[in-house]
Amino acid sequence: MSANLSVFIPHAGCPHTCSFCDQRLIAGQTSQPSAKEVGDVIAAGTYHAPPGTQIAFFGGSFTAIDREYMLSLLRVALPFVQSGAFAGIRISTRPDYIDRDMLQLLKNHGVTAIELGAQSMLDAVLSANGRGHTSADVVRAARLIHECGIELGVQMMTGLYKSTPDTDKKTAQALIALKPHTVRIYPLVVLRGTALHELMQSGGFAPLGVEESTILAAEIKDMFLLAGVNVIRVGLHTVDQSAVVGGAFHPAFGELVEARRMLHEMLAELSLLPKFSEYTIYVPRKRLSQYLGQRRENIEKLKTEGYICRILPHDEENITIKSSHETGD
Repeated sequence: MSANLSVFIPHAGCPHTCSFCDQRLIAGQTSQPSAKEVGDVIAAGTYHAPPGTQIAFFGGSFTAIDREYMLSLLRVALPFVQSGAFAGIRISTRPDYIDRDMLQLLKNHGVTAIELGAQSMLDAVLSANGRGHTSADVVRAARLIHECGIELGVQMMTGLYKSTPDTDKKTAQALIALKPHTVRIYPLVVLRGTALHELMQSGGFAPLGVEESTILAAEIKDMFLLAGVNVIRVGLHTVDQSAVVGGAFHPAFGELVEARRMLHEMLAELSLLPKFSEYTIYVPRKRLSQYLGQRRENIEKLKTEGYICRILPHDEENITIKSSHETGD
């Protein structure tokens, strides 16, 4: 996955206020940038953008904003793509604001990737959270994007109102069937003043916490990776922490998910060995912290499963497990 130079268009274009949403808090800004301001940001970004970087318009439903404003942003970005300074333009939008004419317009203005905010593929969950579109809209938009030759990305949320871990896994399966190139997985974070905040206060909704969401996101990430889908993010980019009133917010949520996945990997290997013995697990050096987990918690979790382990780095890509008698300890 190439890098992105992200330009946030907060809460722009979306015709609905979803139960969980306050894009201004998520993006950390309240006003929409002018085309000149966007051009200045892009120009400044050319000095430190690695090869393959895309200009990415995030934070709103890009194809639903005022058409002239949308075109002004694309027109200021396109010359940087044509010059080779950036590899293309990436946008995020709603699935019900995609059609063939729009896709051709986007393609003509340098858009190379579109991320669909699907969030769920269960219509009952979409309706309960005020999304204003259906799962069929996601399927239709994905098909049109593929036909147009633009890279398809999808975004999903876990822990939404009226969803369960099982229905979230069904959403992942349905999105995998669309053959996206990329996916972002966002655990629900409840923000002050949203409909879900009010529902929480009334006792009508209890969101998943960090631990439950970490376990679920790790399973879902494995599903996408096994299907060959590039998982480019797990967890929100940024959020005003003072506005968080519940849910699965953690500043290093993605790292928590990776630590959980590494724990599962180690347990799968250890399951073939006798319990209540001592082992040394050699892991890839660059991922040592993820195998250890935050505050070395994976060592304790392995111990509760009956495996007394040290975790040490080596220069191989795979893990190797040796018993204490093999290491001479």
